[in-house]
Amino acid sequence: MKKSYVYILTNSTNRVLYVGVTSNLNLRIVQHKSKYYKGFTSRYNCNKLVYFEEFTSINDAIIREKQLKAGSRSNKLRLINRMNPEWLDLFDNFKDVYS
Repeated sequence: MKKSYVYILTNSTNRVLYVGVTSNLNLRIVQHKSKYYKGFTSRYNCNKLVYFEEFTSINDAIIREKQLKAGSRSNKLRLINRMNPEWLDLFDNFKDVYS
C-alpha cells in the first residue's frame, strides 16, 4: 500500500510555514532543498521539514492538507511544537527510517 504525506516546511529562521502533500516525501523534500521548482518554497527558502503526517490514502492526505492550510498559524505551531519542539530538520531521520 502506497503511503502519502502531509508536511510542513519552514526556513532557517522558522518564520515562514509551508504546507504540502506528496506520495513520496523523500523525493519531494530533496526537490524543496534543491529548489527544483521555482515558487513559494524556493522564494522563501523553505527547506526544513519540521512536521509530517502519514496516510494510507492520497485522498485523506489531500483532505488533511486543506484542513491545515485553512487553519490558523497558531494551530500549525501547536502541531509542530508537539511533534518537534526543537524545530529540528526531520528529513535526515525520516530518510533513514522510511527509505
